[in-house]
Amino acid sequence: MSSIAPSASAGPGWRHEITRAQWTVLAATTLGWALDGLDSSLFTLVVGQTTGELLPGLAPASLSFWTGLAVTIYLTGWALGAVVFGALADYIGRVRVLMIGVLAYSIFTGLAAFAPNYGSFVTLRFLAGLGSGVELPIGAALVAEAWNNRFRAKATGIMMSGLAVGFFLATLVYRFVGPYGWRPVLLVGVVPALLVLFIRRHVEEPESMAVVRERRAERRLARAAGADRTSADRFVLVQLFTPPLLRRTVLCTLIAAGALFAFWSVTTWTPAVIRGVVAKDGITGTAAVPYVSNAMAMLYLGGVVGYAAWGFIADAIGRKRAYAVSLVLSVLGVGLLYPLADSYTAYLIGLPVVGFGVYSLFSGNSVYFPELFGPAVRASAIAVTNSIGRLATAAGPLLAGIIAAQWFGGSLALAIASVSGLVLLAVIGLAMLPETHGSMALADDQLVTTDATAPLVAPVPARRTT
Repeated sequence: MSSIAPSASAGPGWRHEITRAQWTVLAATTLGWALDGLDSSLFTLVVGQTTGELLPGLAPASLSFWTGLAVTIYLTGWALGAVVFGALADYIGRVRVLMIGVLAYSIFTGLAAFAPNYGSFVTLRFLAGLGSGVELPIGAALVAEAWNNRFRAKATGIMMSGLAVGFFLATLVYRFVGPYGWRPVLLVGVVPALLVLFIRRHVEEPESMAVVRERRAERRLARAAGADRTSADRFVLVQLFTPPLLRRTVLCTLIAAGALFAFWSVTTWTPAVIRGVVAKDGITGTAAVPYVSNAMAMLYLGGVVGYAAWGFIADAIGRKRAYAVSLVLSVLGVGLLYPLADSYTAYLIGLPVVGFGVYSLFSGNSVYFPELFGPAVRASAIAVTNSIGRLATAAGPLLAGIIAAQWFGGSLALAIASVSGLVLLAVIGLAMLPETHGSMALADDQLVTTDATAPLVAPVPARRTT
């Protein structure tokens, strides 16, 4: 009787490859992202009602404008906060900046529940957005650096699924708290502040950041001794907008912008679309709350699956092909459902497909972008590419409202489909970027093959600058 010996390359089982510290990072970032999703979704669920109450007597077209403006102001805060805090995280560390962000979006969301007028409401939402912008770049960077093994993409996808879980939780909050008004709903947004206690006690700074700080200190000493400046001595944001990183920054920004146009058009206006659909059957006001809640839950359910599945799909067929799957589902889902569906049942069936396609694109960004940028600029790169996309698309909800009023006779469904079509911008960026499956950028734009034992930091080559 013969036996087959295991391959020499076969490593230990996955349970032995993953450390307790890695599980802790994944738990903290997933929970943080979920609570961020809870916060932002509670806002989008009530923003129309809030605007109508704080600005009474508005015509439907004007209500759409001021509602879209409130969302745009929040997204602008998100984008600016991500850039500022993302750059800060590349210097002082991921964990401290993550705690600052969680506290900011929790506190200002809670304060928004007491806003006496529209101006104070949108101001507080802007400030909440500054903190909310921290979660994506810091969470993606933390997971990429802590999970320095073959499970990195899968772990990142699971982390990203936290956002959709938060959206799903928001529908439950809205279902049970929504009938009492928008102020109690927003007050629930204070809960994420408790996460800071867990982060402070259990999450440690990635080793790669210690190495980056040591190298920066060594370069400062070398310059003091008369050595020439190198590209790595530039401020991190300057590095992203000069060669060799400029090209990747621009192309990743296109991918992020395409995904964000679809994401914010769908998440902002679907509640209003559902309200319009059920209003045809005489269901209005608070009676429509359960219908909106159930429909959004179906959208977020598809998002949870899409977020979590993307890493597994990308490890099986490659990063760029996994993006193609997401894009096809996004275009077909949005393009067929919103213009053609005329019943509540049709939306319940179609929204999970839309959620899978649109939301899974962000798992792609959180897996793909960290693999394209080295650890010295990683958090900044994720923040900048998503934030420029966010600033470029911040007017998306406002644009959809204007398009609905002026071009489609008030049809938000057709406006959503039109604005979401800009998701195809991502195709341009993907076509011009390399496949990173099985590789990781460790210095400048240099991709190297990685495996379960490969470090995430490599020496930064000296480059003369003028």
